[in-house]
Amino acid sequence: MASKLPQIGTNIFTKMSQLASKTGAINLSQGFPNFKVDPLLSKILVEKATEEVHQYTPMSGSPELLSQISTLVEDSYNRKIDYTEEILVTAGATQAIFTTILALIEKGDEVIILDPSYDCYEPAVILAGGTPVRIQLDENFLPDWNKINSSISEKTKMLITNNPHNPSGRVWKSNDIDDLEKIMLDHEHLILLSDEVYEFITFEEKHISIHTREKLYNRTIITSSFGKTFHITGWKMGYLVTPKHLMEEIKKVHQFNVFSVNSVAQATLAEYMKQKDVSKLGAFYQKKRDFFRASMSNSRFELLPCEGTYFQTAKYDSISRENDEAFCRRLAIEFGVATIPISVFNNSGFDQNVIRFCFAKTDETLLKATEKLCKI
Repeated sequence: MASKLPQIGTNIFTKMSQLASKTGAINLSQGFPNFKVDPLLSKILVEKATEEVHQYTPMSGSPELLSQISTLVEDSYNRKIDYTEEILVTAGATQAIFTTILALIEKGDEVIILDPSYDCYEPAVILAGGTPVRIQLDENFLPDWNKINSSISEKTKMLITNNPHNPSGRVWKSNDIDDLEKIMLDHEHLILLSDEVYEFITFEEKHISIHTREKLYNRTIITSSFGKTFHITGWKMGYLVTPKHLMEEIKKVHQFNVFSVNSVAQATLAEYMKQKDVSKLGAFYQKKRDFFRASMSNSRFELLPCEGTYFQTAKYDSISRENDEAFCRRLAIEFGVATIPISVFNNSGFDQNVIRFCFAKTDETLLKATEKLCKI
């Protein structure tokens, strides 16, 4: 049988986590926390599990959760949205992205993806019949807007952006958002899919959300993640915000590949959000970033800027000139720390001798890992 995705194999996250398990290496590769969730969240979950919240919710999401998301967006970005028509609760942000692409991209449409990029974008475009157009970010992992603009054609239907950026940890400045807005306004046929799953994990400066750009509302889908925001990646809970005319098409796909998502999780999050201040999340992760960076100060790795997310990138060319995948394998096998190579996020395989560490771990885990890394 012919494969619809012949180029897709086991992804790098699975490979490195399996290698960590096999070798006993400390796993700083896959992006999930290893510390306990907020006790308040666990308490609410136990309470909600005893209530009558075990049947299907409305397709868009429970009204209580939709209302809380609307309040969160207004409090965070001063944007008022109609939660009855402009929000969709999804089984994680990946499902939100996949459903959006499948609903809006047709055969022959081109979709611009900025590399290094999250690995779910391209397969969704291909399965929808579209053509991915991969454009490399510059050596500092920032967008070259002139290059992006020159790549837009009449066939270009969608531009996918990711800010704060995974895997680099960079956060775009106001001039980048200005340039993005200008491109969107100059090309009225373009749809923007803005992946903002790390929106509340930023440090010295907050990220500038597309929620703040009113001129783009009519042609933008913004995806967010409860999993990232509340350290509950295994719950697979996310949501998207988009205007009614786009939402109607997205829901047509959503109703058949998911219909509605976990009712107990929705009830729990609706109550939890009434009591939780997400504005403090950045400070929580900034302490972990600073602890990791300080603990790596005596290493031979060159730590690159980390302005958001819970990922720290580092150059290793003072240690080795081997390619990043080989170096990551050796790092796990010989030195006991599993990491992620950056080149796998690039369509071209462009290799800058840069790897990615996840610092969403306990201080004990980070200390053990950095002690090993500083001995290399």
